[in-house]
Amino acid sequence: MSSATRRILVSVTGIVVIAVVAAAWILRGPDPMAFADGPKVKLADYHGPNPTGVPAALAKASLVERGAYLARAADCEACHTTQHGKPYAGGLGFKLPFGTLYSTNITPDKDTGIGNYSDQDFLNAVHRGIREDGARLYPAMPFASYSYMTDEDVLAIKAYLFSLSPVHAEDPENTLKFPFNQRWAMGLWSAVFNRDTRFEPDTSKTAEWNRGAYLAEALAHCGECHTPRNLAFALDNRKKFAGAVTAGWRAYNVTSDKATGISGWSDDDLVAYLAIGHANGHGTASGPMGEAVDRSLNHLVPEDIRAVTAYLRTVPPITSPDLPASVAPPAPASHKQGGGTQEARGKMVFEGACVSCHGWTGESSISPFATITGAWAVNDPSAVNVVQVVLHGTKRHTPPDAISMPAFGDVYSDTEIAALANYVTARFGSKSSHLTAQDVAELRQQALE
Repeated sequence: MSSATRRILVSVTGIVVIAVVAAAWILRGPDPMAFADGPKVKLADYHGPNPTGVPAALAKASLVERGAYLARAADCEACHTTQHGKPYAGGLGFKLPFGTLYSTNITPDKDTGIGNYSDQDFLNAVHRGIREDGARLYPAMPFASYSYMTDEDVLAIKAYLFSLSPVHAEDPENTLKFPFNQRWAMGLWSAVFNRDTRFEPDTSKTAEWNRGAYLAEALAHCGECHTPRNLAFALDNRKKFAGAVTAGWRAYNVTSDKATGISGWSDDDLVAYLAIGHANGHGTASGPMGEAVDRSLNHLVPEDIRAVTAYLRTVPPITSPDLPASVAPPAPASHKQGGGTQEARGKMVFEGACVSCHGWTGESSISPFATITGAWAVNDPSAVNVVQVVLHGTKRHTPPDAISMPAFGDVYSDTEIAALANYVTARFGSKSSHLTAQDVAELRQQALE
């Protein structure tokens, strides 16, 4: 090979490498907290109250008690527990376009769980997505968000998990198709999208804001559901908290946008929604959000909920173009008036199964938890969450007076549920959906197993 040819090959290789690195950098996007452009410092150099760890009330609690609080804040149980399974024993299926991925057993069982994990093994799994045997975890485990947790908090969670009774439960085999079944490729994914850095407080912000940032980003990993994903299935923080569809449910816009975000919510509304999963005039949490409230957020102390609220208030506004500028008022009391009157089949299903709880106006006389007036679900013309609620019910447990809605997925056909969703959005929302039976059939397949 001549020196000229060699120089050309080196130049071409260099250009390709630079192009690949540039593309990866562009795809990676900004840090989740890049919108807050104040100076950030290492936690050891921060002179304000420590925003990490547990609240002041638990400062002197045992390591296991602190770990229990942090595990709930991190919502570990939701993903590692099946509907009727033992807590943390794994087996929950995440349906993806290229197969089903199952969560793992994280009880201290030595054969099928994490009983043989050392402290470093556990840190590697939570921060870097690397199992004890060196295999890579898929980012359904939100290690890219958990990487912001301190080592101390991660190991407190480990202490809590190891205090539980071991459960012998083999992990189901994933059904991912090639090339998505190649775990080694997750190393490349992590190199680009997992920053593997710990939380750094912003010195220009209040102590409450920094606490809220740590809770929302590192522990509660809100972005994993509320932030859209890019082509590589990593969070696209250019659209931070602008809403996304996850596991067949829509997580709505929680930016400070006035029309389609949470700017129009009062602080008390936000606190109530996060703490109990309901805010008057804004609806009731269901699906993954309802589960997050019941298993995680409801267990946080009030000051932590208010800290998350303070943080969310500062997320830059992004408008959801497919949502209406405002939600619809209550529907007429007469079933002969209002939107949806032309949806005969949908109206028939609503009258037979729904009106006794939700009423013709959408304002329930039974429980505020059954009021649907003002909820984004019925004002969303995609009707994604309306369909999922009808298919799977709500299964709420918090607070004690919360009521659950039964599942109707086995009662009504896809055609009937599509008609019902179209009727509900037309009558109670600002714009009607136009779903077909095929749309409902596809949504059936997307929810968690």
